[in-house]
Amino acid sequence: MKESQYNYTYYGTKTHASEVVNFVEHILMSNQKGEAQGKKKSPICIWGTHGIGKTQIVEQIAKSNNYKWAYIAPAQFEEMGDLIGMPTLEDGVMKFKAPDWVPTEEGPGILLIDDVNRADDRILRGIMQLLQNYELISWKMPKGWEIVLTANPDGGDYSVTPMDNALLTRMMHITMRFNVKDWALWAEQNNVDQRGINFVLTYPELANGQRTTPRTLVQFFDTIEHIENLDQNLSLIQLLADSSLDQNTATSFMSFINQNLERMISPEEIMSTLDFEKEVKIPVAEMVCKSPFRMDIMATLCTRLVNHLKLSKGMPTPTEIQNIQQFIKMDFIPNDIRMTMLQDIVGAENQALKMVMADAEISMMLLQGM
Repeated sequence: MKESQYNYTYYGTKTHASEVVNFVEHILMSNQKGEAQGKKKSPICIWGTHGIGKTQIVEQIAKSNNYKWAYIAPAQFEEMGDLIGMPTLEDGVMKFKAPDWVPTEEGPGILLIDDVNRADDRILRGIMQLLQNYELISWKMPKGWEIVLTANPDGGDYSVTPMDNALLTRMMHITMRFNVKDWALWAEQNNVDQRGINFVLTYPELANGQRTTPRTLVQFFDTIEHIENLDQNLSLIQLLADSSLDQNTATSFMSFINQNLERMISPEEIMSTLDFEKEVKIPVAEMVCKSPFRMDIMATLCTRLVNHLKLSKGMPTPTEIQNIQQFIKMDFIPNDIRMTMLQDIVGAENQALKMVMADAEISMMLLQGM
């Protein structure tokens, strides 16, 4: 893991994506109320290693809240004119024309300054006034716009420009870390190949390496999406894996195929079966009840089923509810995995999941485990 090799410098709490979203949305709401009272707004900086989805998190927040959107990558700025604009002569008066990326309509909106500390020091010093006052000498952010930044950590192998305290104290900070459950839920929402989701849930420790990141994993999974039988295309799969992933990850994925783990039963199959014992319980038992017990596979199946239910828009049928309940009550599921699944169900804001808890035996399991 990269963090064991380098003494990275982060700022703010290290936490997972769902809490980053809550943190950012709360500050945006606070900024909006403060702006209405004439108070200064607080920019937000999200720190984290490469490829874990920092930029996508901000895009997701903007989309889900119907914010307007503007994006800059200041590492591409060659001179201060890229930031403050270019001088023009109007009616004999020298004025600055703002760059094309500067928002002109009223918000709410988000300006994302991506990979801010990959810009050179001159640009960083130029950004300070923008973070302080939401304006520069030549232009001003429209009403209702927020500033969010992303940054890679200092103190390691990243080519970044250190930020001094004068710059750091103009922002509120949080550090995003990879969390496999958050990623799996996002992957389900974005139609990532389910074999890839199964792989990451089974081997979460592989998802945050040097070349292997959530970003490169999705890139790889997209290339295999239309290959129906992975085990009949091993040579091609090996080439695709080696092109984007660490060697250890690529080797593990080939092993994943050779063990037929990509053929794990899907949440849809669990819910729709008309013969739970034959089509679900026995095949799952054959896959996990080995020596040693395959805790990783069992946890993967449970997580995917809960995520499927979280994202389901319709109400499950009585048969589907019964199948879910039978799945939870399978006698070979370890108690800690079962309890995690039940806690996820109870904590979810989804009426379909609440219906699962109507079973008296399941409710007793939850009470006994608390």
